[in-house]
Amino acid sequence: MHTLYSILTSLLLNLTLSGCSNPTEQTVVVDPKQALEQGYELATFAGGCFWCTEAVFERVIGVKDVVSGYTGGKEKNPTYGQVSYGETSHAEAIQIYYDPKIISYDKLLDIFFATHDPTQVNRQGPDVGAQYRTEVFYHDAAQKEATEKYIAQLNSEGKYDKPIATKVSEYSEFWLAEAYHQNYYELNPGNPYIINIAVPKVRKFKKYFPELVKEQYQAEK
Repeated sequence: MHTLYSILTSLLLNLTLSGCSNPTEQTVVVDPKQALEQGYELATFAGGCFWCTEAVFERVIGVKDVVSGYTGGKEKNPTYGQVSYGETSHAEAIQIYYDPKIISYDKLLDIFFATHDPTQVNRQGPDVGAQYRTEVFYHDAAQKEATEKYIAQLNSEGKYDKPIATKVSEYSEFWLAEAYHQNYYELNPGNPYIINIAVPKVRKFKKYFPELVKEQYQAEK
């Protein structure tokens, strides 16, 4: 992070997190086969800080669960400290377990692209570095085709002043983030980053896609 706001935010976050976890906490690989056996499908997105993206997709109808983690890199067992300081080739990302009978992959793409800036390269808002890049990790040929088609359409429509920077890559391994990162938005509502960065993204989702908000979140401010 290079801006004054980012530095101050980082200091506040460090204070907030200093007593929350053991930095050597072991991470594990999520097995996509378990979700598939239960009838769910997987979508894997990187769009900046996973506190934000997780909170957005937890509110989407048809989404069973969302987990935060790291993917897109070569390193095994990455930690938050390593990833957040740019010491790996991983991105902060989320794994979405969704019911395709209720919510389509195309609709998940709609939400993903609408709730972050897909034109920013190796950053998202105040968070700077390749670990905050915008990237879609496809699980099959259909997801790859749908994502590439969606990006081509956005570029052809000229919706943004800059070309879409979102990478489209084949999914490999997904490493769960440390326990204190899971459901961070819900568990830390007073965190300055949540208030100033994550809440506006959640509100944007609810404004643009009111029909897709889970019932328990509809009255949420």
